[in-house]
This record gives sequence, C-alpha cells and structure tokens, in this order.
Amino acid sequence: MPASGDRRRHPAPAHLRFFHGPMDCGKSTLALQVDHNQRRQGRHGLLVTQGDRSSAPQISSRVGLSRDAVEVDAATDLRLLVRNRWADGHRVDYLIADEAQFLTAVQVDQLADLVDDWHVDVYAFGLTTDFRAHLFPGTQRLLEVADDVQRVQVEVLCWCGLPGLLNARVVDGVMVRSGETVVVADTAAVDPADTEGGSSPAVRYQVLCRRHYVRGELGPTTAGPGQLSLS
Repeated sequence: MPASGDRRRHPAPAHLRFFHGPMDCGKSTLALQVDHNQRRQGRHGLLVTQGDRSSAPQISSRVGLSRDAVEVDAATDLRLLVRNRWADGHRVDYLIADEAQFLTAVQVDQLADLVDDWHVDVYAFGLTTDFRAHLFPGTQRLLEVADDVQRVQVEVLCWCGLPGLLNARVVDGVMVRSGETVVVADTAAVDPADTEGGSSPAVRYQVLCRRHYVRGELGPTTAGPGQLSLS
C-alpha cells in the first residue's frame, strides 16, 4: 500500500474494443464517429487501415466521410508505429484500426500490448467472415482477446428482406466460393464497360442472408435468379 502522502496516480485503464459485422453495416462510419468524439475531448489518435475501398491511405465510408490514415500491411509492427510517433513528439492516446479483419494474429496481440502495457485505447473495426463464410484470422484473434466485442447494429438487408449476415463474392455476375482470401472490391454493381476488352474480371460483393448464401441466389434479375459457381 502506498503511503497516505503518496500522490502518484496510475494511468487510467485502456481497452481493446472490437466492432464487427458484414459489409455495408457502417463500420467505417462508426470508426470515423469514434475518432471525432475522441478528438472533441482533446485526445490525440492514430488511424490505420489496409485495403480501404478508396485504394487510398484513408478510412472512407459509403456515406461520403473520410479521413487520412496510415496504410499498414502484414509486416507492420503496430507497437513500433506508435512508439515512433511518441519519439517524434506526437501524442497517441488512442488507435483506430479499420479493416481489422486483415490484421495478422500477431498484430492483434500487438494491439493488446499497446492497451495493457502502454495504456493506449484501441478501437478495431472489421468484417466478421470472408466470402467463404469463414472467420478472417484477424477477426478470430480479436474475438478471442478483445475486452469488448460488439456487432455493429446498423441492419443490412439481403435482397429478400431478411437480415444480411454473409458476404458473397460475385465475379462476372456469378457467386464464387473459392479463390484468394483477400480481393478488395466494393458492394456497388460493376459497370461491364469498365472491364470490357480487359483481362480483369468484374468483382463485387453482395451481402446475403444465410439461406440465400447457402443456395447461391443473388436475387431476381431480368435473366432469372443469380447463379452459383463452385470454381
């Protein structure tokens, strides 16, 4: 027990919070709102991302909001990133990691170290599952070690009107279930003219309910129900 005259104070405990959900549920919008609220209280943050839909080093939302961020990859040591900021004389009271599903398990543990050893609040935002309905490695580790896990409450609807839960990858109008785990694309329909004459297929994502994900049905079109490819 410290003496009664000891006025030393321990830093307030920090937390690792993880917000997750399917595409289009507003994760990036929430990340920017958290950053705004923190900055209004005079706190200084570091924003990181990888593979943002804008293809730029920023966090961007589909409602038109964006803010510059540091682009990271699997080789980035997030602890060193923060410590270098401190060495340059910049405060880092909190860290916001968007697209956190792309983090490695080691990087998630680095975030936990920043919380536990350096008292930096961490807010991570990411997809729950990939296009195969499997947890991303970063998501899995965050679910295992985060202090607080919350599903983003903005409801995403499947074309049938049921809650959308799973992210389907659509290549040239056909749902696929195999391929590279990470292919950056958005949920907007792809204009065929953008890929006409080129070798790159038109790739997009569509959020489906579990039933229509299992069936591979993308919704009624002029050509009938969406098709499913297992290749």
